[in-house]
Amino acid sequence: MAHQSDLIAQDIEQYLHEHENKEICRFITCGSVDDGKSTLIGRLLYDSKMIFEDQLAAIEKDSKKSGTTGDKIDLALLVDGLASEREQGITIDVAYRFFSTEKRKFIIADTPGHEQYTRNMATGASTADIAIILIDARTGVLTQTKRHSYIASLLGIKNLVIAINKMDLVDFSQERFEEIKEEYEAIIPNLAHDDINFSYIPISALDGDNILKNSPKSPWYIDKPLMELLDSLDISKAANDTFRLPVQYVNRPHLNFRGFCGTIASGSIKVGDAITVLPSRKTSIVKSIVSNEIKDLRPMGKDETIETIERAFAPMATTLTLEDEIDISRGDMIVKSDSIPEVSNKFSVMTVWMSEAPLHINQNYIIKRATSVINGIFKSIEFKKDVNTFEEIKTDSLELNDIAQCTLHLDREIAVDSYHNNRYTGSFIIIDKYTNTTVGAGMIIESFESAQEHELNKEYTDAEKALNKYVRENFPEWDCKEI
Repeated sequence: MAHQSDLIAQDIEQYLHEHENKEICRFITCGSVDDGKSTLIGRLLYDSKMIFEDQLAAIEKDSKKSGTTGDKIDLALLVDGLASEREQGITIDVAYRFFSTEKRKFIIADTPGHEQYTRNMATGASTADIAIILIDARTGVLTQTKRHSYIASLLGIKNLVIAINKMDLVDFSQERFEEIKEEYEAIIPNLAHDDINFSYIPISALDGDNILKNSPKSPWYIDKPLMELLDSLDISKAANDTFRLPVQYVNRPHLNFRGFCGTIASGSIKVGDAITVLPSRKTSIVKSIVSNEIKDLRPMGKDETIETIERAFAPMATTLTLEDEIDISRGDMIVKSDSIPEVSNKFSVMTVWMSEAPLHINQNYIIKRATSVINGIFKSIEFKKDVNTFEEIKTDSLELNDIAQCTLHLDREIAVDSYHNNRYTGSFIIIDKYTNTTVGAGMIIESFESAQEHELNKEYTDAEKALNKYVRENFPEWDCKEI
């Protein structure tokens, strides 16, 4: 791989053009404490030549004072910049770093391993395409490994790379690698989704083994090294053509213009499309789409025009004008009339609790979903997940880092998209009314009415199966087909 500094020196314009058109990949490193997450990111930055000479000199100096790797450079210090992180040798806050290869540009989120900072890990995972789950070869799968794997799957990450780190401390034992792989595979059936691609790789983040190229220390590992794996994993998302525009504000600069502004969450819209506004269900036709190149809409005369476009698509920030004068305000959602979602104020949701103050049912919270800010109450907790055993436990409150399925009631209706179908309109945060702090995050599974209908259908199907079994066992002479 050619060094990027060489490419810049040869032809800066060509380099900038190639860099501009590269695919962007977001990934996180997660796992338990001291599994080597920050060191791995430092190694990726070092091997991709994304460290300046003065940075490297500073890290070499800091390694002697704060490092935890003996005489070697402590690459974790490239990411762990807070004084308290360096003093304790841990990661506390999410740190974002950037590097690129010939194929992709990468945005890395280094997330903390400590249980008390799980909320920071969930924040970093919410936009990731790939999660690298690090496991210490000496200790194997731990509770935090399971928790982070479950959260990553819950948040819809499709690619999990299981990087078994510190293989140098177990002499690159293939037997140990296979043991941990088998141990991890035992938890896969308990993850939130089953459409996940898993890759396993033995590495030493400290020494760079199997990072940029395959290491001679593990001749038994013949698959791609980590950097090549990150370059080749499929991160394309299924095209979501259902149009969703959460209204951010109404732009009314003068009497002749009223535009409805927001960022398109999914799908596309064109002039002439029939739209419906939710939850009011008012309908109209798209009159024009203002170009997002317009910086402002200062008062204009009647004969003056503004630049418009024929079509807009996600994730553009845009402004729509409509044929009819209808009441639309911040928090409403504009959708196409031929793909209207359910509208409800009762949902089945998955919640990750992020506060030391517990969640109690029937307590008032502020729920922020896209541009909607609404009062909400958790009416019940169906179960919380024990991330060690994956058992579903009955409870009536949630503590810090608990993950649970709940029933949420809002004081007004909103358009419902499941998180599985639309990350942006299917997710929300929970805010304490009195302190204004974020205390949790959630994902909409479905509306409560749909959940009840599914449960009734399941009960009906179970009864049908029981009846068929009874008939077959007690009246074999009937030789009947299923009822």
